Amino acid sequence: MDHSLAKLESLVRDRICSVCTERTVEGQCGLEQPSSCALFRLFPQVAQAIQSVQSDDIQQYIDAIRHNVCSVCADQAQDGSCETRQQVQCSLDAYLLLVVDAIEEATGKNFDRRGLSDPNIGITAHPRPHIQV
Repeated sequence: MDHSLAKLESLVRDRICSVCTERTVEGQCGLEQPSSCALFRLFPQVAQAIQSVQSDDIQQYIDAIRHNVCSVCADQAQDGSCETRQQVQCSLDAYLLLVVDAIEEATGKNFDRRGLSDPNIGITAHPRPHIQV
């Protein structure tokens, strides 16, 4: 399937924004500046990076995102660190698995999740914090 960038963005918005923790009760974006959302601010690079990967290994998608998207994001420091990502406030990072899934599905490839046997990987592509009760 060949989808335009606008169509891919619309599909990803439908899938991600509905589950985003920043969404208001009314279903609107709750960010002070919705244009600050890294996922959609850099969407052309996100789509290109994901479509450049031909693998079922999520690490290859993470590497493509870090190289092609994070490297041009104003939030990432020169050394490659990112406070926004570390604080789990980057929507691209937090919802990466869902974004990959949506784009691959829309373009006719199905991401095989069977390789994701790590119990520390949930919706996000980074380990879940360990919270003691």
